Amino acid sequence: MLRITVELLPGGHESGRRILAHADISNVKSGALANYEVELHDDILGNIGAASLTGYPRMAASVWDLVARCITVVLSGQEELPPRPQSPDVPIHRSYGGSGIPYVRLREIPEPARTLFQRNLAGSTRPLVEDDPEPMDCAHLSDWTDFLAGWR
Repeated sequence: MLRITVELLPGGHESGRRILAHADISNVKSGALANYEVELHDDILGNIGAASLTGYPRMAASVWDLVARCITVVLSGQEELPPRPQSPDVPIHRSYGGSGIPYVRLREIPEPARTLFQRNLAGSTRPLVEDDPEPMDCAHLSDWTDFLAGWR
């Protein structure tokens, strides 16, 4: 079995490293044309999915070709890259009928960005937007834009 581990080294320093995700690739049929099972796991989002890669010509390319194809088949269901993801387009709201503070509704943020952002918000202040149907489901617009920019 191959295990591919994705680690974050903040500032390039080993001391703060943490695992973000891993992939397990198992050879289930050897030979010139091998079959593989692959499972992707994200340490925040959990299991991403599993898939099979069949009839792979083992000695025709580097191990990185195998890894790329295995990841791709889990994410898209085929050996083609899915479309590049876009930044989430989330509506911006203003409290008190448009004259108050700008905010975003967590429920309107698509996954996986919602889960990542909610985790990032832990310990942060959040606006209590009384005129929103779910007032505790809101976040400051500045927190959202900082998150998208990679500043939080």
